[in-house]
Amino acid sequence: MLGNMSKDVQVRGLRKSYQGHQAVDGIDLDIGGGEILALLGPNGAGKTTTVEILAGQRGRDAGTVQVLGEDPASAGRGRQGRCWRARIGIVGQAVGAAPELTVTELIRHVAGFYPSPRDAQEVIALTGLTEKRHARIGTLSGGQARRLDVARAVVGNPQLLFLDEPTTGFDPEARRQFWALVRQLSEAGTTILLTTHYLDEAAALATRIAVIARGRLVAEGPPSELGAGGGQSATVSWDGPGGQRRTEQTTAPTRRVADLAMEFDGEVPGLTVTRPTLEDSYLKLIAGGTQ
Repeated sequence: MLGNMSKDVQVRGLRKSYQGHQAVDGIDLDIGGGEILALLGPNGAGKTTTVEILAGQRGRDAGTVQVLGEDPASAGRGRQGRCWRARIGIVGQAVGAAPELTVTELIRHVAGFYPSPRDAQEVIALTGLTEKRHARIGTLSGGQARRLDVARAVVGNPQLLFLDEPTTGFDPEARRQFWALVRQLSEAGTTILLTTHYLDEAAALATRIAVIARGRLVAEGPPSELGAGGGQSATVSWDGPGGQRRTEQTTAPTRRVADLAMEFDGEVPGLTVTRPTLEDSYLKLIAGGTQ
């Protein structure tokens, strides 16, 4: 949980079930203003359901939710609801657009729905589509079409942006370019909730990671803390007397290295310290469900 940071999203006890299956099972979650929160979890963990509830696209069974100071379940109604929706951008897993329109025509059209949109050409440049601004949407590559999805989501100048698995199907170069775009949006003050299956993406972008398994939040914290293993042991190895390789598992590797340095009166021959990676921690978390 966050301290005194302003919160754009506050969730307590969120629950949602489908035909007896508990998709979301009592989640508590905060997202601070300007933060990038990565929501990780296996297929069916409840990530997309959670995002849809926060975005006002799906109802909930129980719990309280505040998004930009409003309850999404009722925020879409009337003029006040339109103002609330104008502050939110959404890039879902499948977004389509009229293939006969050009990139510029579509972005200008979407901008017309918002009270204070960004300049269409500025958004097109921001999303790396300047060279394709006159191209018809049906001719875009998969990566270019996904960038167009982002352009549609940010042209309204949202305060909060939902990105639901935005780089699925991207090649490595396109993913790195998209990461640069997300960082640029965050630096401009946009709060971002990112769901992804790519752990390197979460580690590269997120200020904080939350892991969902079986509808429950099982861990959260900065990538560096989760990557440190969440209590998992590190492996310390060194060359003992006669060159015999020695290995120990320890939750206090720094202390063990200090002890070894005293034993050897200086440098420890062949010393290596291997800490658990974010992937190691993630796999342990989703296998156990809770810690």
